[in-house]
Amino acid sequence: MVSRELKKIALDRVCRLMDFARKHAIEKPEIAREAALLAMRIAQKARVRIPRKYKRMFCKKCGTLFWTPYSFTVRIRDRRSTHIVIKCLKCGYIKRIPVKKRSRSIYRAPTQKT
Repeated sequence: MVSRELKKIALDRVCRLMDFARKHAIEKPEIAREAALLAMRIAQKARVRIPRKYKRMFCKKCGTLFWTPYSFTVRIRDRRSTHIVIKCLKCGYIKRIPVKKRSRSIYRAPTQKT
């Protein structure tokens, strides 16, 4: 069983590695990829969830960062439910992210009478 302190340290390291990977994604993509894979392994070993903003930043299969426009394609689909489809151009992995539709408000703001 992993203690709370260990989980906190692991989460901090995951965040630092993902920030490092984001900074070096364009000039050194291989180092960025290794940092992303290492962050995934640390999170898995410590049983910590990777924060959503970092989780959506890289390919789950090959570790490529979705930072440059040459590494992924994005589409919006509205079949069963509205979702964003991100396809990795390196390995072909498809990531789907559900999108909630905005609800229309029945209530209208009162107009001021003068």
